[in-house]
Amino acid sequence: MTPTRAAATLDPLTIRGDFPILDQTLYGRWPLVYFDNGASTVRPLPVLETMERIERTCFANVHRGNHWLSETASYEYEQARETMRAFVNAADPSEIIFTGGTTASINLVASSWGNSQLNPGDEILLTIADHHSNIVPWQQLAARTGAKIVWYEYEIETGIDASAWSRMIGARTRLAAFPAVSNVLGFHAPVAELTAIARQANVVTLVDAAQHAPHEPLDVQAWNADFTAFSGHKMLGPTGVGILHGRRELLESMQPFLGGGSMIDTVTTDGFTPGRLPARFEAGTPPIVQAIGLAAAAKYLTEIGLDNIFHHEQRLTVMACELLSKVDGLRILGPSQEQRAGIISFIVDGVNAQDLGKMLDLRGVATRAGHHCTMPLHDHLKLRSSLRASFYLYNTESEVQQFGEHLVTAIARLR
Repeated sequence: MTPTRAAATLDPLTIRGDFPILDQTLYGRWPLVYFDNGASTVRPLPVLETMERIERTCFANVHRGNHWLSETASYEYEQARETMRAFVNAADPSEIIFTGGTTASINLVASSWGNSQLNPGDEILLTIADHHSNIVPWQQLAARTGAKIVWYEYEIETGIDASAWSRMIGARTRLAAFPAVSNVLGFHAPVAELTAIARQANVVTLVDAAQHAPHEPLDVQAWNADFTAFSGHKMLGPTGVGILHGRRELLESMQPFLGGGSMIDTVTTDGFTPGRLPARFEAGTPPIVQAIGLAAAAKYLTEIGLDNIFHHEQRLTVMACELLSKVDGLRILGPSQEQRAGIISFIVDGVNAQDLGKMLDLRGVATRAGHHCTMPLHDHLKLRSSLRASFYLYNTESEVQQFGEHLVTAIARLR
């Protein structure tokens, strides 16, 4: 079900000046229309300027030096952690782990928690719509431990049904992982309901929030998941950084994923003792500038308002779905336009998705063609690929109209 939101407004024309990369003409003729936000978003000037300020004025390694640069960088880095704590409403900054992104976060949990907790015959519950980053680490864990993957499959119009989900959780289920928002189908999962069902069965939960965190408010305490992961580059931040939120008591029970500097309390020739949270999971030199840039992105989104962003994307999605529904032979994958996030994946009878994506590119429209890192889902749907358009706060109704017009022209030429 789509979350209920109070009506709000957002005018993308007032903020597009913050995104100089969007002000381009491609192939000498076509204005850039960037509809590949589900893969990566572009960065606004406040984020770029923050990162440049750190590089120019106070870059140094954190937590290790007693000189001004190091102390200043350490302060900025930990302030970034506090900003991200507030962004997701975590109870404590130590529950916020800076990682390399969603993929790195999930791998951390699979190794630090999974290696010690799973045994042969234990079950890991995944959904057929999961991104590869929320599949492959668990497959690797299953191979290491003898655990078994159990797949939740469903009709693409319905998303995750809580009753059916409950029936999938059995006596051997140890972990349940699922996307808050599907990066292909665009459905919203009933996260709090799913985690409550799992908790009653003593099943650990991990929520892939990569497609949720950039687009609508995220409250990890309301979700009550054991772990939540998302990436910076999908929410106006830099690449190479992301967040893992975990319940403090669970994180404290886990052994470090990586060993090295910073993550220790003591080291002797006989061994080591791990440091306290969050240091024990941030081995080596962390993504200092990237983390501070991510915090700047979170502040930018908070100032605009995640509810405003949500409603703006809903308007664009409804408009785009209405345009696409008029195209002969085109099928939209996923729920109805009122129930989906700002993601539209579709196929066109007799037209290759890659060819169509390139034809749109030649007219300045950036979309995504392929399996979108969801090969099991596409196999389930008996599809080789699909085309995806995904929207964000800086996209306009005019761009949606251009997309529709260029799409019709491209299809006509390819048929």
